[in-house]
Amino acid sequence: MHPNYYVQLEKYNKLIQKKNEVSQVYNGIYDRYVNPVLTNEHIPLFWKYDLNEETNPHFMERLGVNAVFNSGAIELNGKYYLVARIEGNDRKSFFGVAESGSPVDGFEFWDYPIRLPDTCVDETNVYDMRLTRHEDGYIYGVFCSESKDTSSGDLSAAKAEAGIVRTKDLKTWERFNNLKTLNSPQQRNVVLHPEFVNGKYAFYTRPMDDFINTGSGGGIGFGLCDDITNAVIDEEVITSRRKYHTVTEAKNGAGAVPIKTEKGWLHIAHGVRNTAAGLRYVIYVFATSLKDPSRVIAEPSGLLIAPLGGERVGDVSNVVFTNGAIARTSGEVYIYYASSDTRLHVAATTIDKLLDYTFNTPPDPLRSADCVGQRCDFIKKNLELLGN
Repeated sequence: MHPNYYVQLEKYNKLIQKKNEVSQVYNGIYDRYVNPVLTNEHIPLFWKYDLNEETNPHFMERLGVNAVFNSGAIELNGKYYLVARIEGNDRKSFFGVAESGSPVDGFEFWDYPIRLPDTCVDETNVYDMRLTRHEDGYIYGVFCSESKDTSSGDLSAAKAEAGIVRTKDLKTWERFNNLKTLNSPQQRNVVLHPEFVNGKYAFYTRPMDDFINTGSGGGIGFGLCDDITNAVIDEEVITSRRKYHTVTEAKNGAGAVPIKTEKGWLHIAHGVRNTAAGLRYVIYVFATSLKDPSRVIAEPSGLLIAPLGGERVGDVSNVVFTNGAIARTSGEVYIYYASSDTRLHVAATTIDKLLDYTFNTPPDPLRSADCVGQRCDFIKKNLELLGN
């Protein structure tokens, strides 16, 4: 064994054992935690280094890892599991399972990453898995399956589809055909609803005209299919719509699996707008009806989570993104969000707080004149309470 292994192992163990703490940033909605829950430094040394001193005398990284981010999340048998997107230095992404007895720290990756069934011969890259514990008894993973767009002469042109796998234990995975949506050329950010709707499997989709631009895609879609082993959606209706001069102007997409509450399904999604510095991703919330999960019944104004401080710096700066949250039976909710396509964080809240936020935060009036009027009325009520 190379002697430098033990030096690096001590650093790794200190990182894994480091306790997280709540940030002093306050808004009453959620608590941000100071330390990321996963970074590229959480990757086991034997994933990156050849530990044999003869074949690696300088103890160099042979298979480096650039980033660990965008993670599906689930609680099983009292443990917390994150299925993270791991991006190698070669730009290819894959999935790894990190486990902890705590929702906010102590996550360690299993010895091996996930080896998905290689059934899609044109697939080049996979990423951003959502984990749905479905009422049919399986855990489903829905992820982006990326391949080269051979219809274009542009070397970077790509095609995005939704890959579908299922498991019972996060170890053995069964793969099905990629989702087909008859009216949408490409799909990203697809989430499987956790319950049957009218006896069918239900998906939240993101219709796109091409790999980057939504084009005619109006927002987060919703569609039904009969057979998840060969999923085909004939029709998509739009739930949370893109709107001009809002956090969803450029595009929006489903994030974590929706959370069932007494008032409706809570959705933690992402919205994107364009700026002079490039696309800015934030996280926002809306609710849909229990009777009709495609019908939006509450959509508070603006964003829930935006990148702060060091979160704004990374491979793709000024971005937060979520595709995983854990809602416990106790009412606690842990939102796992990545910053700048580089690292993974956690914010803690409760069902009660999210419901209060979603149903009691005023909606966006959509015009500056109306927004300032809304705020002035808000201020007036507060000043009256203060006796001013």
